[in-house]
Amino acid sequence: MRSLLMAERPRYLLSLGDRVSMDAYAGGPGRGAASLLYQNRDTDFPDWAGRDLKTHLPGSRLIPLAMDGGTSATVRYAQLPRFAEMSVKAAVVTITMGGSDLFQIFGNESAVEAAHQALKENGAAILVQLRKLAERDAPILLGTLCQPSDGTDDAAHQGLWGWSGALPWIARFNTTLRGLAEVHDARLVDLHTGFEEYGPASGKIPAQPPDPRPVNQGGYGHGVIEPNAQGASAIRAAWWQALLAADFLHEKR
Repeated sequence: MRSLLMAERPRYLLSLGDRVSMDAYAGGPGRGAASLLYQNRDTDFPDWAGRDLKTHLPGSRLIPLAMDGGTSATVRYAQLPRFAEMSVKAAVVTITMGGSDLFQIFGNESAVEAAHQALKENGAAILVQLRKLAERDAPILLGTLCQPSDGTDDAAHQGLWGWSGALPWIARFNTTLRGLAEVHDARLVDLHTGFEEYGPASGKIPAQPPDPRPVNQGGYGHGVIEPNAQGASAIRAAWWQALLAADFLHEKR
């Protein structure tokens, strides 16, 4: 049986990390950021028709391993081993991590430094291992933590953010993620700035219970940090732009 030519082999989009990448908060299957990057929902986002990996990489497949509550340790010790067992190479990798590391010890100043150190150590190990599990020169897209304060630098106004140290720690975590990307040849994707003015205080989200598919199209959040359908599309757009910048994709002008 002849070997498959490279063009005939499946290409894989690997999604790692936490709830930011998942479908659940964006309205269900196919609606999360990684799912939209893989295959656009043309009825929801007609401007993105044909701008997805399924179109640009025929035969490609999505491997969605990101999970609710996934920390950097989860990625390192659970998600990566699971992918390694599949014995395939990733053509594109997206990672959203660090948020759960921080929020699971929310308000605990004595524990946050340990969580920060864990992100450094796990992040380095993850990116080194990914180079072995990915195709040569595969883009590894590492996202920053989103900005939950609507650009006000006051997290407490949301009610759930009564920890004065939250925003400085988010900034430190993002500095660490930026450093990891630089050292390990990953592409940093600035989700922090992209979400800066699209949270509850912006006036762009209706004053009603969180809706994954809000009538008001301006807000990006389902909850405090989870992206709704609009937020998921914004994350997808940031990843798409990173792939264009890496010359991994080319769009007709």
